[in-house]
Amino acid sequence: MIVISGAMVASLAFPASAGTVALSSTPTFASNLQTVTPLAVPSVAQTPLVSPSFGKIGFTGVYKPPPAPTPAPAPTPLPVPAPVVAPAPVVRAPVVRAPVVRAPVVERQIQRVSRSATRTPVSPAPTKAPAVAPRASAPAAPAPGSSGVLGIAATLNGIPYVYGGTTPAGFDCSGFTQYIFNKVGISLPRTAEQQRQFLTPVTNPQPGDLVFFGAPAYHNGIYAGNGMLWDSPKTGSKVSLRKIWTASGVTYGRR
Repeated sequence: MIVISGAMVASLAFPASAGTVALSSTPTFASNLQTVTPLAVPSVAQTPLVSPSFGKIGFTGVYKPPPAPTPAPAPTPLPVPAPVVAPAPVVRAPVVRAPVVRAPVVERQIQRVSRSATRTPVSPAPTKAPAVAPRASAPAAPAPGSSGVLGIAATLNGIPYVYGGTTPAGFDCSGFTQYIFNKVGISLPRTAEQQRQFLTPVTNPQPGDLVFFGAPAYHNGIYAGNGMLWDSPKTGSKVSLRKIWTASGVTYGRR
């Protein structure tokens, strides 16, 4: 131990065994040395080097666990596409065509007659052309009587034209001729063209023959001689005896 007092410097040595301090001084400063009371130094073996309370700070620590990690959101599953199903093949039933059965000639003629009956006959417009008699020497029409086609035609004078008519309630042109010839026992087809094809063509017409206009015929009547005929001409007209108005396309037929 070193003690400094004023200008005095002393070196002190403390024997560990005696528990006292021996003073050793330099001779130069011997006059200034005073008796020093030995310091009581505790034994190293008696004094602990570290206080039992050393390191205690004076507070109680509280353990706080770290926050739990936030779980990552679950991934959104991708939509699974629906399986592509191929459409079922379309199976078409085979087309079965019925065999064509052709009607006999007689049935076809009846069918043509029924179809022709629904057609509107076209009546020719009257012209101012002079009536032309087939022959100048043709005999005059016989006087109307109770027999013969001309006599029957005279009894039907004044009956109005009716499209498709075949009775005295009303006649069209071919219905008028068919009705009269049926009265004398001759059966004629229904339409003017069918009647033209049914009869035998003649170039020297006689009273009572049929007169046809056009080929195919669009109108007909009963020849009365001297360029005259009985017919039921068109809508708004009546059965009457009148002149043949043209020589163009006029033909005659006889049974």
